[in-house]
Amino acid sequence: MAKNQTTPIRPVVLQADKDALAALKTITSYAPNNNAYTVAALDSLLGAAVNAQDAEAAAASALAGARDNTVSAEWAFHNAMLGVKDQVAGQFGQDSNELQALGLKKKSERKAPKRTVKAKAA
Repeated sequence: MAKNQTTPIRPVVLQADKDALAALKTITSYAPNNNAYTVAALDSLLGAAVNAQDAEAAAASALAGARDNTVSAEWAFHNAMLGVKDQVAGQFGQDSNELQALGLKKKSERKAPKRTVKAKAA
């Protein structure tokens, strides 16, 4: 048995196990002493693994859909807030306290651009 059983098994290893089970089914005289290793028990374990993989795939798909819905809702809210800021600027003006309350700078608080003088070539 492997030491670390918390990491997923590589698909190549799982396929090799499935192939070995298929080969085991052809051995008609196989009769293990431990019932945990019968063909029926192994079929049951394989079925449980396949069901778990299907459930994981469904959950991943649901997560991707939920993530898309979240992103869409966030963008709709953000775009609406940009529109609100434009509406407040139009209604109260670019230099209003209401605009500042929304987190924007007043027009009078912005620095005027400064000219840079190019150095003359010697």
